[in-house]
Amino acid sequence: MRIAIGLDTDGPFERTLARAKRLREHGFTSMWSSQIFGPDTLTVLAMIGREVRDVDFGTSVVPIQPRHPSMLAAQARTVQEAIGGALSLGVGLSHQVVVEGLWGISFDRPANYMHEYISALAPLLRGESVSVRGERVSAVATSPVGPKETRAPSLLIAALGPKMLEIAGSMTDGTVLWMTGRKTIASHISPLLQEAAANAGRPEPRVVCSLPIVVTNDVSGARERVNNEYALYATLPSYAAMMEREGAREPADVALVGSRDQVLEELNELALAGVSEFSGAPSGAAAERDAAIEALLAYQNSH
Repeated sequence: MRIAIGLDTDGPFERTLARAKRLREHGFTSMWSSQIFGPDTLTVLAMIGREVRDVDFGTSVVPIQPRHPSMLAAQARTVQEAIGGALSLGVGLSHQVVVEGLWGISFDRPANYMHEYISALAPLLRGESVSVRGERVSAVATSPVGPKETRAPSLLIAALGPKMLEIAGSMTDGTVLWMTGRKTIASHISPLLQEAAANAGRPEPRVVCSLPIVVTNDVSGARERVNNEYALYATLPSYAAMMEREGAREPADVALVGSRDQVLEELNELALAGVSEFSGAPSGAAAERDAAIEALLAYQNSH
């Protein structure tokens, strides 16, 4: 299991760049950034990747509704060329409360929409021509979009339900997860994803898992802080369903919280569950975040 770390892109660009440089100096070679309401993540990664070399960057995730697949493919291929490394383009459906409530876009039949979108996006990322005319997505391209000579970014989708996991396994390189626990990955995510990939004749799919991580002696206090910081996710239907499947009542139940040895053991269990890359989201006080970073690097260096 590869070790990565979350890169916060909120705030001034120079601060984000300094943060990325420090993480690279620590020894991280893979960083993942979300796209929520802050700066455009792909633009930020393109600029950072020009200065922080020998790092693979990923998005976890870019919502698809506001971006036509031709535009997103051109942007991702441009970032791939700019960073001179490997971009993993993680995309997702966001949530109904955002898509309909904030953007005024239909959230109807989300899995069907994702299937049509990926039918266009995947070949466009490879620089291929495409002609897709679906119910919600139409895209036509007779020549490569974006830079013509760059290699295709890796494509993953945020997939939790059976239909989405089938799309991820049969049409993309895998899935990128958040707030999804080890037992659910082992019994639900990984088997369905691998079955879909095998049926489609695709390579072993990637399972990128991101979770809060706190290395601390104050477990009860850390759990309370994690629950407060991530309370929103327990209210969103897709994450709530995964927490229920896990038997988790609150976000801290799926987070990695405990001593250094306990966290290292939980990382081992995630690897056994089928996680191919773990992206830690250090949380808590500065000392706890530093201890989490040290634990992640210790795991990376021992495997």
